[in-house]
Amino acid sequence: MIKHRSQAGMSILGTLIVLVMVGFFVMCALRLGPPYFEFLSVRDVVSRIAIDPETVGESNTAIRGRLDTIFNTNRINGLKAREIEIYRKDGHTYIDAGYEVRLPLVWRVDAVIKFDDLLYRVGQGKVARPDQAPK
Repeated sequence: MIKHRSQAGMSILGTLIVLVMVGFFVMCALRLGPPYFEFLSVRDVVSRIAIDPETVGESNTAIRGRLDTIFNTNRINGLKAREIEIYRKDGHTYIDAGYEVRLPLVWRVDAVIKFDDLLYRVGQGKVARPDQAPK
């Protein structure tokens, strides 16, 4: 006589392991979300200043002052205006706002988010690749 066994679902241990994994990824998303949304604000601010026609004739100090004012208004705390590199080369002004954020996840495990695609040429907008900009 052949006995047919009914299929059983996941065991308690299997369910617990899946819940721990899902919880870890949810925790990562909750911790990494705010710095990413702040990056979106930084990118918007820097790109607007870079394409603004009034910025072309301004000095580096004036551009940095405008950035500082807008960062304070938008409550951007992860990047300070003094950390943004503004330089002139071959008659053009470049704004390099690349930065990285390091934040703790669990115990001794940290996450590093690197935002290095924030290089703009004033008056023309974003530079396609950072290596295209002279330093």
